[in-house]
Amino acid sequence: QVHLVESGGGSVEAGGSLRLACVCFGPFFPGNTVAWFRQAPGKEREFVAAIRSMDATTHYADSVKGRFTISRDNAKTTVYLHMNSLKPEDTADYYCAAGSLISISSTSQSNYKYWGQGTMVTVSS
Repeated sequence: QVHLVESGGGSVEAGGSLRLACVCFGPFFPGNTVAWFRQAPGKEREFVAAIRSMDATTHYADSVKGRFTISRDNAKTTVYLHMNSLKPEDTADYYCAAGSLISISSTSQSNYKYWGQGTMVTVSS
């Protein structure tokens, strides 16, 4: 059983930065993929970014490309989401998700078996 715990959310002004962290507890194999999704109030959950633990291959949603960076520290079984140039439309609950044997280009939530509880990010204009 894999247990995910997110941290790092908070409030920031537009143009600011935040770093989210997702610590993965339990069996975590090199073939796993970890992703960040987000859900804004009144909207559906959407894919943000993903990283493959084995070789650090990444994939990003177009809306965050060039502003967000996903990285991992396998020794700490932690995945980070570095968010720069934040915009009010980035305001959402951010969720960490993990799964195995997932194509890095897949953005489907159904591929991810394990989910964290979420951390809130608020960007003010």
